[in-house]
Amino acid sequence: MTAGVKVDWRTVGPFQENSYLVVDEGSGRAVLVDPGDEGERLVRLVEESGATLEAVWLTHAHLDHVGGVAAVKRRWDVPVHLHPADLPLYDRVADQAAHYGIPYEAPASRPERELAEGDTVSVGTLQFQVLHVPGHAPGHVAFVGHGIMLGGDLLFAGSIGRTDLPLSDGAAMQRSLERAAALPEETVVYPGHGPATSIGVEKRSNPFLSGLARVVGSR
Repeated sequence: MTAGVKVDWRTVGPFQENSYLVVDEGSGRAVLVDPGDEGERLVRLVEESGATLEAVWLTHAHLDHVGGVAAVKRRWDVPVHLHPADLPLYDRVADQAAHYGIPYEAPASRPERELAEGDTVSVGTLQFQVLHVPGHAPGHVAFVGHGIMLGGDLLFAGSIGRTDLPLSDGAAMQRSLERAAALPEETVVYPGHGPATSIGVEKRSNPFLSGLARVVGSR
């Protein structure tokens, strides 16, 4: 990881999702990636960091990755970034929550910024490339830069995101995993669930990257 990049996180909600705070230490600017639940706890994370929040970046729009957006937006009027292919999921998060019996506060507005393959998103002086990596969700993206990948539910330590959910696509997931596997092996992976890992470790040990397992996944 490049010096000057600080990544902190909280594991939140019944799905034990990882919500990340990425801080450019030089400028004191920050973004929240996938504020999935326990919004007030994530607000405290930002406040205690001393950083100035610039935006919310969403890897995708499943309930466990967006459930804290309303609380964050209530505290800071910052833009939410999402790939437009995931808007159908975003618009139905309340239905997802009702299905699982989980309380959910809908944000007052839809995401303000669209993400697309090849975009560059910035926080302070840091820049990250947007990779469109569908499979788990049609608009799933990963943010790659400074030796890290904020990968959402693309790749976990020892597993991958599920492809048996509505709008999931196993063939697309396989292609997305191939893109991830092409990143430098030292790239640190910050996943949506579970511990951090690296591309090299997963290429050597993850059956989904070595072609030994059917693409269905675990979360």
